[in-house]
Amino acid sequence: MVIPFLGILFETQEKVYNPPPLSFDATTIKDNFYAIISSIVDEKGKVEALLFICILVLVTFFFRNLFRYLSLYFLTPIRNGVVHDLRMDLHKKVISLPLPFFTEKRKGDITARMTSDLVEIEWSIMSSLEMIFKDPLNIIVYLATLIFISPELTTFVILLLPVTGIIIGVIGRSLKKSSDRGQNKMGDLLSIIDENISGLRIIKGFNAESHINKNFEKESTDYKSIMTKLLRKKDLSSPMSEFLSTIVMVIVMWFGGQLVLNTDGGLNAQEFIGYILIFSQIIPPAKSLTTSYYLIQKGSASAQRVYEILDTENEIVDIENPKQIKLLNNQIEFNNLTFSYEKQEVLKDINFSIGKGKMIALVGQSGSGKSTLADLLARFYDINQGEILIDNNNIKEIALTDLRALMGIVSQESILFNDTIFNNIRLGNTNASEQEVMGAAKIANAHDFILETENGYQTNIGDRGNKLSGGQKQRLSIARAILKNPEILILDEATSSLDTESERLVQDALDKLMHSRTSLVIAHRLSTIQNADEILVLDKGCIIERGTHQELIAQNGHYKKLSDLQSFA
Repeated sequence: MVIPFLGILFETQEKVYNPPPLSFDATTIKDNFYAIISSIVDEKGKVEALLFICILVLVTFFFRNLFRYLSLYFLTPIRNGVVHDLRMDLHKKVISLPLPFFTEKRKGDITARMTSDLVEIEWSIMSSLEMIFKDPLNIIVYLATLIFISPELTTFVILLLPVTGIIIGVIGRSLKKSSDRGQNKMGDLLSIIDENISGLRIIKGFNAESHINKNFEKESTDYKSIMTKLLRKKDLSSPMSEFLSTIVMVIVMWFGGQLVLNTDGGLNAQEFIGYILIFSQIIPPAKSLTTSYYLIQKGSASAQRVYEILDTENEIVDIENPKQIKLLNNQIEFNNLTFSYEKQEVLKDINFSIGKGKMIALVGQSGSGKSTLADLLARFYDINQGEILIDNNNIKEIALTDLRALMGIVSQESILFNDTIFNNIRLGNTNASEQEVMGAAKIANAHDFILETENGYQTNIGDRGNKLSGGQKQRLSIARAILKNPEILILDEATSSLDTESERLVQDALDKLMHSRTSLVIAHRLSTIQNADEILVLDKGCIIERGTHQELIAQNGHYKKLSDLQSFA
């Protein structure tokens, strides 16, 4: 459209009166277009012909921008959908991974991968989707037009493009490395923030604000330095690609100008100006394609960090056809159990059984392996040697959902969520009615204090239940276990961190919960397990004493010393 426009102005436009029949061919289309312009010039004059071309340009650009908007309109849900799917996959994977994974990874680093890394993918890779599809198509169409106008000049242009591509590629690889370092450092920062907020009471109590701030400032300064280098490299992409494009443009002007001045060059003045204008239209998509390449290089570091988690193998999984078990009929057996973690032996040659409806207590110093035994029963870790049997079925052969459905866990630290009291109690049985939830709360001695809260059962208890006291949180944990009505109950030092009055209320709730139920109790206070059917005393991962409370006192051994120390205290 521009070439005949210039031809009319310069009065060099050749008129076409007998165009060939219209077909899908560049020369035929061009001749028919020139024939229309020739008839307008002859019938209505050059001014009308110019107006016709101007209106045609306006209509063409209207449709160009309309379809550009429509492409973005339909691309947006795809872009957001991909990131949403990634976020959901990542969350499902993190929830499914075994506990050992989280002892090796910092919580802040995992949070960074689920937040800032996904944002980086969205803004770097997904925002480049339009460019990836549109720009190559634009470049191909413009290049085809240029070849049609002047094959000789276009061949020369194509030879110049790989040189610019190599320069762009070198900077892109450097950008990816810097981005990877930046995202790792952000993970460290989020870990520090999480630790500092969690440990705020200690930081203030020890007047450590200044020290903590210095540590954080050092990490933040490192992050600033990495991101400054990264953004400088990214900001270099646009001017670099533009400058390289301009070099190519100048060479084209010089070479093409020679073809016009040389009358045998096969290129007239208006075609050359048209060529330059069309060539200039290649520069924006080439530039944005370069920018999108840089963005993808930057985002690929984040994608790599996300897929590192998604590709992590979960070692604790069901076998091909796991057994479905809904009830405990006879007993739980621990046979020749040995367990090591990170090359350090935690448990050695453990043998005992828990009969249905019986209570077995584990006592011993911190680090003796008590909690590890409970974790192995729930299959949070897999056994190295030996086996755990439920009604003569190895727990590795039982479906994980069925195995954990048999169990109710009340730990030393009450794990509650930033939700209502009602939803926290109902976690183990999401189909429970309001009456069932209230019934469980009454048995757990929690109903009265719940009614005293602002909105009763619909009161939000804050982050980790921080709006409640330790005793109240523990009674909600017990209510949750009561509502689940488990076959096997695991109590991990459930009263050790409570005051005397709270302990009495919690212990009363626990006694109701344990009544006629198969229980594995990890005890710190020996007074809470005197009625246990059997007490196992652990030391350095081995069972060194076993028996009832009276039998162990009579043995005058390790248990007796622990009992005397607590009596003295």
